[in-house]
Amino acid sequence: MFSGIVEEVGTVVSVDSRGTGRVLCVSTGLPLDGIRVGDSLSVSGACLSVTAKEKQKFFADVSAETLSRTTLRTLSRGSRVNLERSLSLAGRLDGHLVYGHVDGTGTVREVRHSGESRVFHIRTDPSIMKHVVFKGAVAVDGVSLTISAVHPEGFEVTLIPLTLERTTFGSLRPGEAVNVETDIIGKYVLKYLEGRGSGISPDFLKKHGFA
Repeated sequence: MFSGIVEEVGTVVSVDSRGTGRVLCVSTGLPLDGIRVGDSLSVSGACLSVTAKEKQKFFADVSAETLSRTTLRTLSRGSRVNLERSLSLAGRLDGHLVYGHVDGTGTVREVRHSGESRVFHIRTDPSIMKHVVFKGAVAVDGVSLTISAVHPEGFEVTLIPLTLERTTFGSLRPGEAVNVETDIIGKYVLKYLEGRGSGISPDFLKKHGFA
């Protein structure tokens, strides 16, 4: 489990095919002495297990399922990725609960300036949008963000200069794809309400300003 607070931007050293999946090698400044083989890392929002490590580099297998659901399928040598180590129970949760189980991808429709910040309008699938609410939490490429606006076909997030500097968002442009993971708590609440047949549906929530 992660918090969505990116620790570092790593660089892909190599991408090799292995069966139906791939093996990533990523260079990083993270303290690999404290990372064991088998530990989880968030790589641009996707939870991957470290399979091997060398000096300032780690390797991770990417399954066919992960490739089909995320932007990891587009990575190549030189690609930059957001990195975060898994949470410690003794640590602080500065973002929100992020599982690293990407729901799907979105596309940056627009990037506009708002003072020193930038607003990103991201278009994504209706199956993802039903879990998106105004002022709710979302992880985009592994970054914990607050939803600043909701549209029928997507949502907006606003990033401050510090986040732009410390993540891949600083170089993100319209037309590029991103990984999207919606808030796990919202998913459970919606599933529970739908299962009860309470009359509360995505359409009901939208009508009353909750979605």
